[in-house]
Amino acid sequence: MDDRAPAPQPPVFNSNAYSPAEIKEAVEKVGVKKARLPYLASFMLAVVAGGSIGLGALYYTIVASDPELSFATVRVLGGLVFSLGLALVLVGGAELFTGNNLIVMAWASRKVTTREMLLNWLIVYLGNLVGALGLAVLVFLSHHLDMNGGRIGLSILNTAVAKIQPDVLTLFVKGILCNVLVCLAVWLAYAGRSVTDKIVALILPVSAFIAAGFEHCVANMYFLPLAWLLTITGKIPNGFDASAITLSGIVHNLVPVTLGNIVGGSVLVGAVYWTIYRAAFGAGSVWEKR
Repeated sequence: MDDRAPAPQPPVFNSNAYSPAEIKEAVEKVGVKKARLPYLASFMLAVVAGGSIGLGALYYTIVASDPELSFATVRVLGGLVFSLGLALVLVGGAELFTGNNLIVMAWASRKVTTREMLLNWLIVYLGNLVGALGLAVLVFLSHHLDMNGGRIGLSILNTAVAKIQPDVLTLFVKGILCNVLVCLAVWLAYAGRSVTDKIVALILPVSAFIAAGFEHCVANMYFLPLAWLLTITGKIPNGFDASAITLSGIVHNLVPVTLGNIVGGSVLVGAVYWTIYRAAFGAGSVWEKR
């Protein structure tokens, strides 16, 4: 007769967050799925994500257009409402370039090839661009920028000038810091077991990068072209210097910011966490020859 007590069964409902080790495994598993999605599906989901981040940027601009709010209030409250964008992406299942930088963890574990990872980044980046541009055109045509006595449009112009003026190194570093926080937001969201968990987890990191003025390439795909549309149609306030808002100015921002986002997300978050857990599980040399 077997007197041993039966093994305890896992609870039917578990409200505990997933552990960091479980998050790491989930990120790698999802990374494999993302890298091997059909190209059209990846592109279309990326279009959705570009529009989603643009909606977060639109929401932020409404806050930023209120001249009666203090600097800190605009930055913090604006960051909180901007979180709408990443919430739509993560809960809705869209494909965001900056978050997909975490595919590097699956790549480091040899679960996806270099070609699969880079091709995913390229397709998703282009899809994000199309989605953000499409939303910018719709917003422009909707006359949303005329709200609050035209201050919405003025806020877009001020934001664009502030994004184009810094030098390349500054933009690159701001891009690094931005995607450290964005990928940490994604990492924390993976710990959640419910929609509420995921949204609550991502709000603080996302609002922090907005409050700090860091640079997100997909958000800039909305802000900068929308400001450019205002300049080429002559819808700028008298005396406003919009000379920096040109196509070359947009490229000046997007190139270093994109490269910074890649470093911040794939190296300072993805590679760091992968290294930590590989060392923790005694898998041998972290940087063994691939």
